Amino acid sequence: MLMDLFYETLPPHVTRKRRVHFHAFMIDVHKRVHAMKAKLGVNGGDPIAPVARDLANEAYVLCFDEFQVTDIADAMILRQLFERLLSHGMVCVITSNRHPDELYKNGIQRSSFVPCIELLKTHFEVTDLDSGTGEHHTSLSPHPTHAFTCLLRPAHAREPRGADPVQRNRELQTWGRILRVPESTSTVAKFHFEQLCGQPLSAADYLEITKQFKTIFILDVPKMGLNQKDMARRFITFIDAYGDSQTKIFITSEVPIADIFAADADAKSGEISDHMRSMMDDLGLPGDMVISSSIFSGDEELFAFARCCSRLVQMGSKEWAETAGTS
Repeated sequence: MLMDLFYETLPPHVTRKRRVHFHAFMIDVHKRVHAMKAKLGVNGGDPIAPVARDLANEAYVLCFDEFQVTDIADAMILRQLFERLLSHGMVCVITSNRHPDELYKNGIQRSSFVPCIELLKTHFEVTDLDSGTGEHHTSLSPHPTHAFTCLLRPAHAREPRGADPVQRNRELQTWGRILRVPESTSTVAKFHFEQLCGQPLSAADYLEITKQFKTIFILDVPKMGLNQKDMARRFITFIDAYGDSQTKIFITSEVPIADIFAADADAKSGEISDHMRSMMDDLGLPGDMVISSSIFSGDEELFAFARCCSRLVQMGSKEWAETAGTS
């Protein structure tokens, strides 16, 4: 919301501006880098420089939400990318749930990312906007206030006369690959959890799905234990990729939100540091959601888990149901 206000109130003469979710931004960057490498050929030079120049020519002000680094491929190019963008005079405005020092914590080859952290602290003004109450938690409850059960009853599975016809296995193309949507109309898609998270899909795939459909149903989300850790990560990636899109998402689950990522009772629990608990609290999670029985371990995984739970709580609220997809 704050980013929206900033972007919409920029002076009229600032016409070259761009607002984008961080996931979408990095996917765009990787596509451009790939295309530039192909254009330059072997020993053709650094592809980051021309990509940064093109980005700077397209937008003088770049705004992106939810800056996070969980992917080593992102970590390896961000420092050079930011250096190039700043050298072209681009103004970057970024929101994140993490201080620069906490980015990519315990990540693979994090030492290679530390120069990017130093660049962020040196060239950017870091402002703490913590109000003590997470945006996703304001007036929210971990238990959904609205249930849309009528849409999921068998009696409503028949296609009404004159309705937008249902297409099975619709094909979407992303990164040169074919992604199949099991059931969809021109605006609505339906997946069972296994279909969405049981195969190796990426953030780019999930972004394409949310871009193509105004409403998405995800059915039969299970309680995920250690044996479903990969699927749990993909589900979190989907919720992250969903970002601030205007797509409405409806989910049916086996257990309450707080228990989706809970480990089995006999599983060995990991310890959550006081620092991580504080960061989870900053997201506005109820106390019973900040649990030490999460199937995840390590700061980045735990923080992604907390952020996902926070967003799921928001999606289960009356406020979200009334406003999502209205603009």
